[in-house]
Amino acid sequence: MFRGTFTALITPFRRGELDTAAYEQLIESQIAGGVDGIVPVGTTGESPTLSCGERHHLVELAVKKAQGRCQVIAGTGSNSTRETIEHTKEAEKIGVDGALLVVPYYNKPSQEGLFRHFAAVAEATSLKLVLYNIPARCAIDLKPDTVVRLTEKFSNIVAIKEAAGSVDRVSELVQRTREDFTVLSGDDSLTLAFLSVGAVGVVSVASNLFPREISQLVRQFLDGNTLGAQRLHQKFYPLFKDLFIEPNPVPAKTALAWRGVMSDEVRLPLCEMAKEKAAQWRATFNALEEKMSDEASQ
Repeated sequence: MFRGTFTALITPFRRGELDTAAYEQLIESQIAGGVDGIVPVGTTGESPTLSCGERHHLVELAVKKAQGRCQVIAGTGSNSTRETIEHTKEAEKIGVDGALLVVPYYNKPSQEGLFRHFAAVAEATSLKLVLYNIPARCAIDLKPDTVVRLTEKFSNIVAIKEAAGSVDRVSELVQRTREDFTVLSGDDSLTLAFLSVGAVGVVSVASNLFPREISQLVRQFLDGNTLGAQRLHQKFYPLFKDLFIEPNPVPAKTALAWRGVMSDEVRLPLCEMAKEKAAQWRATFNALEEKMSDEASQ
């Protein structure tokens, strides 16, 4: 069962190439921060602009660096069923714990097409599979009826990263799917709300920056400390909102560059933040870090 906080890892670049040293350092910081798992080469990892060789190399590094200290769910989805199967089989050979399958983008398949796409992947692997529904990016919504069909037929489809922005959708999925199927929030700002209606974790962008605190938010809620989780949510809410002030992962990568952890370099068609947006993001980020520093010194 996938439960807890899973970091959607950023992919560091330097002068156009993978910065593997920064990548390994990022993974180590996640494990030290207590996350339950990491997700290499998802869309936060700029997977659409990675070559097949780069994707496989990053997954290998993640498994090797994790050394069983946390789970590894590889992003293997694409808008090609054949390519998705190839990536998933390769990830299975490498030794990941699961695969994250984004809804095929651009093609705009019907619900039957979506069912057949995910069914083909499920039939081709024994890996635990996590569906990923994000209509705002994919221009297609994986409907609850289709999710239910998939979970009824394939036992290795075990979770969904839900990023349609609907608490009602999470309630429906929890009610209609089998008991061992889990829902993970795909939106940091909605994690607390989703947890309140039955989700059991998050695939987080914010945890690239604050792994310990995001992990604490989820764990406190699941352990029954709802007030503690609410306080953390309120503290981090301004960051959750401004983290997407420009396309993901540009703001997160920019903040990590401010810390000196990696370059803020992204691959086209992504580019650096506009000056006015960067100023707003810097103010939000600095205010949070200063608040945390003040709390630590008290």
